[in-house]
Amino acid sequence: MIPVNQPLIANRAITYVSDCIKTGWVSSAGSYIGRFEEEFAKFIGVKYAVTTTNGTTALHLALATLGIGPGDEVILPDHTMFACADAVCYTGATPVVVDVERDTWNMDTKKIEKKITKRTKVIMPVHIYGHPVDMDPIIRLAKKYRLYIVEDAAEAHGALYKKKTVGSFGHINAFSFYANKIITTGEGGMVVTNDSKLAARARSLKDLAHSPNHRFLHEEIGFNYRLTNLQAALGLAQLEEVNRYIAKKQWMATLYNQLLTDIEGITLPVQKPWAKNVYWMYSILVEDRFGVTRDELQHKLKEKGVDTRTFFVPLHRQPALIKLGYYRGNEKDYPVSDDISARGMYLPSGLAITKKQIETVCNAIHEIARHAKKRR
Repeated sequence: MIPVNQPLIANRAITYVSDCIKTGWVSSAGSYIGRFEEEFAKFIGVKYAVTTTNGTTALHLALATLGIGPGDEVILPDHTMFACADAVCYTGATPVVVDVERDTWNMDTKKIEKKITKRTKVIMPVHIYGHPVDMDPIIRLAKKYRLYIVEDAAEAHGALYKKKTVGSFGHINAFSFYANKIITTGEGGMVVTNDSKLAARARSLKDLAHSPNHRFLHEEIGFNYRLTNLQAALGLAQLEEVNRYIAKKQWMATLYNQLLTDIEGITLPVQKPWAKNVYWMYSILVEDRFGVTRDELQHKLKEKGVDTRTFFVPLHRQPALIKLGYYRGNEKDYPVSDDISARGMYLPSGLAITKKQIETVCNAIHEIARHAKKRR
């Protein structure tokens, strides 16, 4: 089976992690935490970075740092990982979703303004599958209505919007280092910002909010969101090779594009002129004219030893959110999100993927397409 994602582990990872073990610095203190934060901030182009336990807690920490809570609303895309809604709900705020674009699959910035109310506090753009969101309209809206921007760049390490790295536009932003991400710490995340006060508050909240002058005196509720030195050591090693990893992702996408471009009924991922897409996952849409459905294609690929994944289920259709009273009766507001959710899938896209594996995947799709064409 060709896996949908298999990571590469950096050359110095064993050296750095072994150093943690040999010196005994294996928990949430140690030099690799600071080194990883400092180097990641430089990579993104921001002043401050704060490690967390995963991408979900990074989003929650970012929102909590801004003081988001009950009665507030956070605008985010309907098509995204459920963790985005989780993070909003953890604060007690309300997730308000907008439909997405059919070409980039990112939030449709033209549909944001009508969702803004007196309770809106945050716009949360999510850079889906490695392609940047169109940030300029969001920045204009945030200034007009005095809103915060919290970027979810979990899937877009190193992606560029108009030559500037995503995750550097918002007031405070979040990254994930899960095993399938371009930079991985196994599990882990990062909050980044240019605001020293926000950075200090995030650092305090993620470590149980100890009082500055008395470690075991707590004046507010904090979180235990500390990354370990072991994970930071792995992350630092991964970060040292990030440019090679991004180049591998773009090579992968170029090869897939070349091998799949002539198949009728397969819509390939785009790269806008103002964007650098890092292709976290190589994703396609299976249109009606392909001859079989997305689910049928997945089944046939699995029979041929190719693993795949579907797109996310839209937030407005998530039972957990509907039970809380969100989105009931508003299904017609999200036609694009519903459509791409039914048609979209990832092909094997891990950093360890080989040319032979990509060719095998594409040959399998070509074969399935030929059989589907004969049936029509």
